[in-house]
Amino acid sequence: MIQACNVTLRLGKRALFEDVNIKFTEGNCYGLIGANGAGKSTFLKILNGQLEPSKGEVVITPGQRLSFLQQDHFKYDAYNVLDTVIMGNQRLYDIMKEKDEIYAKEDFTEEDGNRASELEAEFADLNGWEAESDAATLLNGLGIEPEYHYYQMADLNGAQKVKVLLAQALFGNPDILLLDEPTNHLDLEAIRWLEEFLINFENTVIVVSHDRYFLNKVCTHIADIDYAKIQLYAGNYDFWYESSQLMVKQMKEANKKKEEKIKELQEFIQRFSANASKSKQATSRKRALEKIELDDIRPSSRKYPYIDFRPAREIGNEVLTVTNLSKTINGVKVLDNISFIVNRDDKIAFVGGNTLAATTLFKILMGEMEPDSGTYKWGITTSQAYFPKDNTQMFSVDETIVDFLMPFSPEKDVTYVRGFLGRMLFAGEEGVKKVNVLSGGEKVRVMLSKMMIMGSNVLVMDEPTNHLDMESITALNNGLIKFPGVILFTALDHQFIQTTANRIMEIVPGGSLIDKTTTYDEYLESDEMARKRTVLTAIDNVGDDLEAEEE
Repeated sequence: MIQACNVTLRLGKRALFEDVNIKFTEGNCYGLIGANGAGKSTFLKILNGQLEPSKGEVVITPGQRLSFLQQDHFKYDAYNVLDTVIMGNQRLYDIMKEKDEIYAKEDFTEEDGNRASELEAEFADLNGWEAESDAATLLNGLGIEPEYHYYQMADLNGAQKVKVLLAQALFGNPDILLLDEPTNHLDLEAIRWLEEFLINFENTVIVVSHDRYFLNKVCTHIADIDYAKIQLYAGNYDFWYESSQLMVKQMKEANKKKEEKIKELQEFIQRFSANASKSKQATSRKRALEKIELDDIRPSSRKYPYIDFRPAREIGNEVLTVTNLSKTINGVKVLDNISFIVNRDDKIAFVGGNTLAATTLFKILMGEMEPDSGTYKWGITTSQAYFPKDNTQMFSVDETIVDFLMPFSPEKDVTYVRGFLGRMLFAGEEGVKKVNVLSGGEKVRVMLSKMMIMGSNVLVMDEPTNHLDMESITALNNGLIKFPGVILFTALDHQFIQTTANRIMEIVPGGSLIDKTTTYDEYLESDEMARKRTVLTAIDNVGDDLEAEEE
């Protein structure tokens, strides 16, 4: 159990948290949600002791071990991967190192023997003999192949480091597990593995995530941060949303009835206060009026951008034809003789772990890269707007947001462009901010503004939900659902794919294409069944081989 008791945190004059009291108990998974800047990550730092509150305290059940997802991706560069994971239980790692030092001594004393005996007993109590195999199991589940387990952390790429640090947080069955955006940089297979791990985890979990599907899958409770308070709801994210909306609706209806009652009492008092025969009744109603209090309904601090893609031209029947497209990068065949035709009603999600292939395909289709062989042809009625995964080059210019967007606008009018920015939460002076100082989420909102302004009827989007808060993801999701044109996209948000796509493509390792007109859930189900059939076939083949050997 971990509990916040009267926790207050002040940043200058602003109270980020005010007298927060909340208890997180064993066997539950709590989703910590709130608008950008509400303090989700800050609250996790208070819980894990990285940050001291201005007032109040955090209480943890004595003897329980707390583990959290490290955010410093360079902290363990001097260590190998397996050791980094085992450091998730620091006491166990320290014992292992001390044991190694004692056994390496040339002049092994009786005192060393006694100390080694003590360490061996504690090592066994902490399941030390299974440490390496447990660490390897976590790494394999997250997609870190065995060949990397003895690499130095410094030799891994960013996505691999994130997976290792996540394995570190999960290692050793911690009593309390704090996870800040654990699905960031994970591929969909790793996310599915993590979902199953947390569903089966029996201790306390507190997780911050912008992935609605993930929160729905793993959470038993939602802790909502709004206006410096934290309100606890039983149920997953969807249940919280419905409950919170219902609560506001009920409060509004109750206030409406109270307002009607207030008006009725005021009219009676005004009419009969001067009437001697009715004076007692008027006085009684005055007392009743004084007792009526309206519920204080504060609007949520959450802000939803307005995302609406409106094509300037209706798309024709011929959209895109890709014929025998191939591309090799650094000696690896990324695309291998790929062919497909895009229809006017298609919203295609490119899924699977081979994200480089989809990014490469998008770059070729948008003219940023040449294929080694093959062709592609856009229909004459199409116009494309592109959301690249890497926008570093795009935002390296020294321009204001308005100046940055003006070349893409059909109307060279500042007011017209500012209208789009206002919808995307860049109101007033926000529109004159320089694009090279924007945060990741702000850059994404600028790119989406650009795509709306262009009025294209084909949207090509490579992981557009990265860096967005949940409100912006929801707004983008809704905008794409009602978009009347064609979409080719990648995303690491399950619900986003499921609700947007009507066709699924996967470019598998080696570069070949799987293409199915189906929903994402149906695709995953068929993919899972195919894998089970493969495993069963392999088992049957082994059985047949054994029988043949016996004969």
